[in-house]
Amino acid sequence: MTMTNPFDQLFNRKNTRSYKWDDMKKLFGSSELLALWVADMDFGCPPAVRKAVTERAEMGIYGYTFFSDEYYGAITSWYSRRHGWSIDPKWIGNSPTVVTSISIAVELLSSPGDSVVIQTPVYPPFYEVIEDNGRIVAKNPLVIRNERFEMDLPHLETLFQNGAKLMILCSPHNPGGRVWTEEELRALGALCLQYGVTVIADEIHCDLTFPGHKHTPFASLSAELSDRTITCTAATKTFNLPGIQTSYFITANKELKQRFDKRLQVLGLNYPHHFAEAAIVAAYTEGEEWLDGLLDYVKGNLDFAVDYLSEHLPEVKPLRPEGTYLLWVDCRGLGIESGKLKKWMVEEAKVAFSLGSAFGTEGAGWLRMNLAAPRAIVEQALKQFCEAGRLALK
Repeated sequence: MTMTNPFDQLFNRKNTRSYKWDDMKKLFGSSELLALWVADMDFGCPPAVRKAVTERAEMGIYGYTFFSDEYYGAITSWYSRRHGWSIDPKWIGNSPTVVTSISIAVELLSSPGDSVVIQTPVYPPFYEVIEDNGRIVAKNPLVIRNERFEMDLPHLETLFQNGAKLMILCSPHNPGGRVWTEEELRALGALCLQYGVTVIADEIHCDLTFPGHKHTPFASLSAELSDRTITCTAATKTFNLPGIQTSYFITANKELKQRFDKRLQVLGLNYPHHFAEAAIVAAYTEGEEWLDGLLDYVKGNLDFAVDYLSEHLPEVKPLRPEGTYLLWVDCRGLGIESGKLKKWMVEEAKVAFSLGSAFGTEGAGWLRMNLAAPRAIVEQALKQFCEAGRLALK
């Protein structure tokens, strides 16, 4: 008897208040599209998580709660096993989302009018948490070498020389899928120490790496860097739990940790989601086999997508990611003006990929495709995309 792959299961998420499927009309102008845009998965969560959340729900009372020692132990054990990073539980604080943490960190670690460095193209909320906090975006654009993004460290040094003292690092990188090597991160760290730069490390994709690529937590490189880094991450991207609204931050800097906790308390963000601990403990203690299966499946989707584009629409050039479940695709070869790419994608291809221009001016003419979906959905989206692309080239 042939066993079906659980990741092939099709879920109908329409009419479930799904932001990905039911709210895309606001962004794309149509609800009749294949949704492969915002970074949540169309896969069921690990069975252990569903069981734990169900048991928690069956209590019937959803009052204020707190995180226990079991929760902190699950996090520290996970990082020790998966990433070789020894974390003191006292370094861990809790926040509703990673973006919340990054925004508070920008507020606490800089002053209005200060420059904050980001490496573009990059996750759109990075711009918002800088500009809406009255700070200035200092771009350090990534460069494409060897068919992948690489850091432009000489240019980055000029930004530090000009006074930038805070940087948001996206590791692994979204949308480019780079899993920065230890050597690259050490070179970055040396510049940060030389110029007294503090780093906010968004490492929410840290568990989603492909064979041959290992995530190195930036703060794990040295005690000196650990003291001037705040790592913002979560289990939600790894195990498809974003709706539970829970994340955590890690810093060895005791003073910064105290300031951060105080700010969360002032904002009324210090009570955890009622289902958070149940979900996270189950994920980190019983979800490892599920994650390994997910990574294998997404790698299969990636190989399929790259091969399909190469065969059916070679004018479109994807950057092969080393991690995440996102594919960054250069569509400039289609000859469609970047300002008209969205209209073409919606009306002709009838797919919803994330617009590259949302990730910064460097992303104009690119699209980001979410590969965390059953193969049948990925295949149908690619078929529609490539057929529309061939027509556009005629």
